[in-house]
Amino acid sequence: MNILITGGAGFIGSHVVRLFVNKYPEHTIVNFDKLTYAGNLSNLKDIDAKPNYRFVKGDICSADDVRNVFQTYQITDVIHLAAESHVDRSIEGPMEFAMTNVIGTLNLLSIAKECWDLNQKHVFHHVSTDEVYGTLGETGLFTEITSYDPRSPYSASKASSDHFVNAFYHTYGFPVKISNCSNNYGSHHFPEKLIPLMIQNIREMKPLPVYGKGENVRDWLWVEDHAHAIETIFLNGRVGESYNVGGLNEWKNIDLVHYLCKLMDSKLNRAEGTSASLITYVTDRSGHDLRYAIDATKLEKELGWKPSITFEEGLEATVDWYLANPEWVSEVTSGDYQKYYESMYSNR
Repeated sequence: MNILITGGAGFIGSHVVRLFVNKYPEHTIVNFDKLTYAGNLSNLKDIDAKPNYRFVKGDICSADDVRNVFQTYQITDVIHLAAESHVDRSIEGPMEFAMTNVIGTLNLLSIAKECWDLNQKHVFHHVSTDEVYGTLGETGLFTEITSYDPRSPYSASKASSDHFVNAFYHTYGFPVKISNCSNNYGSHHFPEKLIPLMIQNIREMKPLPVYGKGENVRDWLWVEDHAHAIETIFLNGRVGESYNVGGLNEWKNIDLVHYLCKLMDSKLNRAEGTSASLITYVTDRSGHDLRYAIDATKLEKELGWKPSITFEEGLEATVDWYLANPEWVSEVTSGDYQKYYESMYSNR
């Protein structure tokens, strides 16, 4: 196989690329990434010289870029992760999310359909989010048949892309698979999301911005477990099916931040309570969904996947990685991040 992985220099994508390059030396893995602020080739320095790895800088919204990579590398399969993904940024600028997440996905689908003989075996695996389902109350779980009810420009753009992927399956018999995951955490995560932001700010003794009262609930999934779930679905999932991927691990934001504070105080040899004193409550985000929780029963029963480690184990490994790699954080935040951070949080 010649597998195109879009967004392979990003957080989740880099873990998927690394897994496939190392585990499947007989296949060519083509990392196709625009290298926006959230994509960084330093995420993949350890596999850069592998003979089955290729990197191509390109934009999924460009028909020429996509067609060229399909033709040059005779792409047989796609794992599509490239996306604008930060809800706050989508609120500030929804058009970019519509272009990348909707038009970019449609462009990929169209050119794959143009290049592939559908009588041969191909897979187009579209990686999406649980946010397309909207919000839950205090009980219940998202399943694969939960109705879509997106509440932010980000989730609306991802829901639209999911619908286009499904439409290609029903209209053209196109060989699609979809996975919808809960919140990921782990190494190489750009520090605008909750966990890496808190780790970085605790380390630097900066305020820890918590939306509202911090009562929003998220289901946390270790990124390496997610990469293995993507591998499992890509290789063994049924064409035309969707699979939910979750960590079976719900935390209120404020409880998670307090847990991180205690863990970081211990790691940094600070008095307990030092980091918690940095917690700052800021005006809640518009359209902030109360609770997400994934039912991953289908994935476990059909394909045998389940999380491999506890959240506490994964979180400690994540903290250890960030504390051991401050140069990575400095490198990826050296552009517009500080200005963006100040504009988003400092005056709330």
